[in-house]
Amino acid sequence: MTKTLADIKSIIDPEIREFQQRFKNEMKSKVPLLDTVTRFILRRKGKQMRPMFIFLSAKVCGEINDMTYHAASLVELLHTASLIHDDVVDDSMQRRGFFSLNALWGNKVAVLVGDYLLSKGLLLSLEHGAVQLLQITSDAVREMSEGELLQIEKARRLDIKEEVYFEIIRKKTASLIASACASGAASTTNDPHIIEQMRLFGEKIGISFQIRDDLFDFGDGDAGKPQGNDIQEKKMTLPLIHALNTCDRSTHNYIINIIKNENTNPVKIKEVTDFVIASPGLDYARKAMYQYRKEAFEILHQLPYSAAREALEDLVCFVTERKR
Repeated sequence: MTKTLADIKSIIDPEIREFQQRFKNEMKSKVPLLDTVTRFILRRKGKQMRPMFIFLSAKVCGEINDMTYHAASLVELLHTASLIHDDVVDDSMQRRGFFSLNALWGNKVAVLVGDYLLSKGLLLSLEHGAVQLLQITSDAVREMSEGELLQIEKARRLDIKEEVYFEIIRKKTASLIASACASGAASTTNDPHIIEQMRLFGEKIGISFQIRDDLFDFGDGDAGKPQGNDIQEKKMTLPLIHALNTCDRSTHNYIINIIKNENTNPVKIKEVTDFVIASPGLDYARKAMYQYRKEAFEILHQLPYSAAREALEDLVCFVTERKR
């Protein structure tokens, strides 16, 4: 049975509480508007799974120290900035059921706040001489940007092959989780092989995480019914790609035409989701998700057993079995 997030977090609960206070202090500003916005952001924080990946990765590889807290703050600043910028790019008015920052303060403020958080991350790294952490997270920023642009390019033509899909999600989603695991490891060990192994572990988990998100759009979660959001945004997800690869040419062209030209029509969106649900696409995606998880576990099991390693395994199971 998959453990709850609270159960998993218990092994690093003191460290997470300390991090939350430090991060709150890092976000403070003397500019009243900026301070108001950052307090709003802090109240809307999600499950904070990335800090959990950092602290558990650090604990698996050594003893948590000040550099681990700097790593967690750096990755969380980067993650928050990327979400703010994503909402502007996607013209999204909501984030986790609440108004997005750009919905409340407009695009100009949102972009500037995102830039501010990125600069805070850079300064934090320089202040503490965390050059290696800056290198790891800068690579993630580059890959996230490349992944987003690659997805935009391919969405125009809807010609995404499976290998291109994996390249997009490796860059866009998995790179940040990979940087979290690598940063955590780098804060407690100087062994480049272990740091790279933890980066690769995080990358495989990030890919599994994104495939799980893909499945939610076809009703594989608490909602129990298809959402169709990815179809509206012309995102070619793994279940859809495989469904198109296994159908006849006329059906393929018909479905592609709906996604291109009728992706705002609820009736047509349901037609596409029903097509995917009736296809082998969902089972195929689940198998791919579990295969990446298996490969991640094989990497993790190269490290000695510890309570932290077990908690990290439980966290991986949580992100791949979660219902929303």
